[in-house]
Amino acid sequence: MAARTRSEQRRAEIVRAALEVIAERGYRGASLAAVAERVGLTQQGLLHHFPTKEALLVAVLEDRDQWDAAIPRRDWHLDLLASLVEYNAMRRGIVRTFSALLGEAVTEEHPAAPYFTRRYTDVRADLAELLRTQYGERLPSGLTPEQVAPLLVAVLDGLQYQWLLDPESVDMAAAFRDFLVLLGE
Repeated sequence: MAARTRSEQRRAEIVRAALEVIAERGYRGASLAAVAERVGLTQQGLLHHFPTKEALLVAVLEDRDQWDAAIPRRDWHLDLLASLVEYNAMRRGIVRTFSALLGEAVTEEHPAAPYFTRRYTDVRADLAELLRTQYGERLPSGLTPEQVAPLLVAVLDGLQYQWLLDPESVDMAAAFRDFLVLLGE
């Protein structure tokens, strides 16, 4: 049992190191050798835990999702989303990695493209349901929850990019709360 625990701990260390390397260099610029070096392994030792770079990428994305899954999406409400934005402001490395991977995933045959496609389909559906719960079938603007959900995602992601580029000028939590005021008018 102790060997398994050590193996799980080592995998977690590798995932954290991969997250850091991807945040610094992007997925394409991140090498298995750089990740292995960061955790004191040879590349062959890293391959024992993750047989491919794609397998490591999936582990990084799944690990990030576990952090955000503490509260099931069906229990989300707009104030909770605002709290999530505030929380993300304390996790610059995670946000940077996610944003870098998202930007790269739009390129042809990127290994993270299916993950992000599936994720955004789910998030839009979850946000539409959240908006429906909050406002009913029509928001005060007259738009449906399905029409507003992709706009809400765009605001969330767009604020993250702006904040990453200029954190001194962009307070993403405050800007998101301002956006919520627009939704309610």
